[in-house]
Amino acid sequence: MNFKKAAVIDMGTNTFHLLLVELHEDSFRTIYKEKVAVKLGQGGISKKQLMPDARKRAYHTLQHFHNLIKGEGINDIFAFATSAVRNAENGPEFVQKIKKLYNIEVNVIDGEQEAQLIYEGIKFSGSLSDSTSLMMDIGGGSVEFIIGNNVQSFWKQSFEIGGQRMLDLFHYHDPILPEEMDKLESYLAEKLHDLVLAIHKFEPTELVGASGTFDTLSDIYFASLKQKKQKTQQTFDLPSTEFYKIAKQLVTLNKQERLDIPGMIPMRVDMIVVASLLITYILKFVPAQHLYCSTYALKEGAISQLIRKECPVNS
Repeated sequence: MNFKKAAVIDMGTNTFHLLLVELHEDSFRTIYKEKVAVKLGQGGISKKQLMPDARKRAYHTLQHFHNLIKGEGINDIFAFATSAVRNAENGPEFVQKIKKLYNIEVNVIDGEQEAQLIYEGIKFSGSLSDSTSLMMDIGGGSVEFIIGNNVQSFWKQSFEIGGQRMLDLFHYHDPILPEEMDKLESYLAEKLHDLVLAIHKFEPTELVGASGTFDTLSDIYFASLKQKKQKTQQTFDLPSTEFYKIAKQLVTLNKQERLDIPGMIPMRVDMIVVASLLITYILKFVPAQHLYCSTYALKEGAISQLIRKECPVNS
């Protein structure tokens, strides 16, 4: 069977993802995948700068990714950078250096493009139905919200209120203080006005979360049931009652206690508190009985686009 190999690099504000795949007519096979907590936005996201230590971690990770891509003999590399890079004053210089060091062209995408790729990834996962869903992806720098179903998106917007930003602004004490939670809620009410209007207009009844925080929350839930998540499965169901229990627990624990929760992923331990408070806020407006957690996000959305490009007959 003829197939083409491709590499997708998702350079997020907190995590860098590498996905090496074989593209088939209407599907793909994963050759290899890896995620690294680069924390590109750490220390500089509020100053619109990529700090020297963060850039160093990024170059080190990209060298590693480059070696793996070369080892597989892959020439088609699709690299995307999101909130941290698009908002940093030294972002263009960072992108130029990556081109010089590794001959990788980084596509710095805007919030609308990011939201579209996330929608396509979630759609590709099979997490959507003909019901109207609110989809969300909590990144380190931005949070993308999409309202739509398995046919089309009706509305989408990116908000620069990601986990690293919320952490920098509101999570000064560990465990987080009640007054910090109150300040975060006021901040969300101010920043997410457009989203609330869109929810009232389109009336989504389902909540679908992409990757990241949602992976971790479903990992914690499955660990509490003493069950293992199936690696071949792309969507996991987290009852909202169980989410509230986990969220309530997270705000009362310090970092070490959170790390001790079965199913906790260490790279998520800092941002998961503010991310859970964001989800709790969103659930005030969406009457979802379940949180559907899609393991597919931006990088799989990019693959979905590649498959359509390679096989336009299926688009």
